[in-house]
Amino acid sequence: MVEHAMGLVLHSPEGVPYHFDPGALCLELLVTGGPAAFARYESLHEPADLVDWVTRSRLHPTPETVVTAADLTAARRLRDALWRLTADRAHGRAVSPADVAVVNEAAAAAPLAPVLVGDAERGWARPATGAQVLSTVARDAVELFSGPHAHRIRECGADDCYLLFVDTSRPGQRRWCSMRRCGNRHKVRALRARHHGVDDATEEG
Repeated sequence: MVEHAMGLVLHSPEGVPYHFDPGALCLELLVTGGPAAFARYESLHEPADLVDWVTRSRLHPTPETVVTAADLTAARRLRDALWRLTADRAHGRAVSPADVAVVNEAAAAAPLAPVLVGDAERGWARPATGAQVLSTVARDAVELFSGPHAHRIRECGADDCYLLFVDTSRPGQRRWCSMRRCGNRHKVRALRARHHGVDDATEEG
């Protein structure tokens, strides 16, 4: 997996920003929309939207990317397959061979090519294509699903949140997409429930 753990800034339905680190480049693509019910969150409407995602992703430094309409269609296809694969792994379900084939097809293309800039800095060969970016994403998925953290792929523990992530923490006890959002909401609800229980006990006493 690509190891630049930058994460993304997302916004709650109330418009409150929070940091979300899904733990892998391939899982960062999932926040752009998804299959079935998640299609309402679609944000890849034109090639510039995929370029914007590349800019916000953990790819570092940001590759100068040229994206075509065909690349955009391929990106949505890869993303939807990754959504289903990741959710299936998170819930212990058998994965779809068709979704695996989509990932493998994208991974088979040439990925981003790293180059030295000057004598000490790392960069990417320019211009990068959308197909190269998608190959890099797909190869990251292959490493994730076949690697040591494959058993730590999870869905956020909140009842109304479906964000997917891989828990790369040392203790392996991550439950929430973000402590600032769902983790904090859980704490607030638990505190209110405890206070409610105390109030009920006091009234009964």
